[in-house]
Amino acid sequence: MNNSLSNTSIKCFRDTSVTAVVFPCLYSILFIVALILNSLAAWIFFSIPSSSTFVVFLKNVVVADLLMTLTIPMKVLSDAGVGSWRLRAFYCQYSAVLFYITMYISILLLGLISLDRYLKIVRPFGKCALQRVRVGQVLSATVWAVMLSLALPNVILSDQPPRIDGGRLKCTSMKGKAGLLWHEGFNHFSQVVFWGTLALMVVCYTFISRKVYESHKASKSNSHAASRRTKAKVFVVVGVFFICFAPFHFVRVPYTLNQTRGSASHCQAQNALYIAKETTLWLSATNVCLDPLIYVFLCKVFRKRLTAAICRKQVYTGAMESTTATLTQQEMSQIPLSNRLSYNGMPQEHTGQFPTGNQ
Repeated sequence: MNNSLSNTSIKCFRDTSVTAVVFPCLYSILFIVALILNSLAAWIFFSIPSSSTFVVFLKNVVVADLLMTLTIPMKVLSDAGVGSWRLRAFYCQYSAVLFYITMYISILLLGLISLDRYLKIVRPFGKCALQRVRVGQVLSATVWAVMLSLALPNVILSDQPPRIDGGRLKCTSMKGKAGLLWHEGFNHFSQVVFWGTLALMVVCYTFISRKVYESHKASKSNSHAASRRTKAKVFVVVGVFFICFAPFHFVRVPYTLNQTRGSASHCQAQNALYIAKETTLWLSATNVCLDPLIYVFLCKVFRKRLTAAICRKQVYTGAMESTTATLTQQEMSQIPLSNRLSYNGMPQEHTGQFPTGNQ
C-alpha cells in the first residue's frame, strides 16, 4: 500500500537538486549573450526604415526576443530558489507567461518571414497584398494582439492561494479547474502553432531553393555554387528553428498532461519528465541568440549596417592606437618641443595606412 502511494503524484516530490544549480547557470550565460546580441540587433534595425514587410517582421522578432530575454533573470532567481515564495508566485503568474508568449510570437513571425520570402520569389513585383508594408504592420500587430489575448487568461486564472509542495511552489497549484483547462488547451494550441509554422517554413524554403537554383541555371552562372549557398541559407533558418523548438514540443504534451490531470505515473518518471522539459525549454530559449544569425544570412541591409559598424570601430581603434604609439615614441626619443608642437601635421606614412573609404 505504501509503495502504491509513493508512486502517485500526491506523494511524489520534485527533485530540483540538478535544475536549481545547472539551469540557473545556463540561463545566466544565455541572458548575457542574448542581451548583447539583441541589443545590437535592435540598434541596427531601428536605424533602418520599414520599407518592406520583411524588415517590419524582423523588427517585431527583435522586440519579441528582447522581451523574452528580459524575463530570463526572473526565471534564474525562481529556479535557483532565491527569494521568498512571493517571487516564485510572481514568476508563475506573470514572468513565465510573458516568456512563453513572446516565444510563440517569435515563432509566428518567423513563419510570416518565410511566407514573405516565398512571395518575393514567385511575385517579385509586389502584386500581392501581403507584400505591402501596411499589411505587414497589421499582420504583426494582429499576432501580438491575438497571442497576448490568449495569454491573459493564464494570468487571470492563476488566482488560487499558493501551495508549497516539498518546499517548492508549483505554478499549477495557483490555478483552479478553469485555469488548468485553459492551460492545457493553450498548450495544445501552441503545438498547432509550432508544427504548422514548421510545415509552412519547409514548404516555402523548399520552393525558394528550387526557384533560385533554376534562375542561376537559366542564366548559366555557377549554379553549383549558387545552389550550395541557397541550401546553406535554407538549412540555417529551418535547421535552427527545428533544433531549438522541436524537442520541447515533443516533451511538452506529456508534461502538460501530467501537470493538469495528475497522472499516477512513477515518481522517478515524473522527475525525468520534468528535467526533460527544463532541458528542452532551455534549448528553445537559445533561439534568442540564434535569431541574429538569421538576420545576417537573410537581411542584406542588416548585414551591411553591421559590417559598416564593425569597420568604423576597427578604424577608430586603430587610429587611436597608432596615435598613442607615435606619441610614446616621441617621448622616449625626447624630440625637441618644437617638433612635438608641430606633430599635428602627421606625416603621410602614418595617415595613409587606413583606407579613406572606411573613415
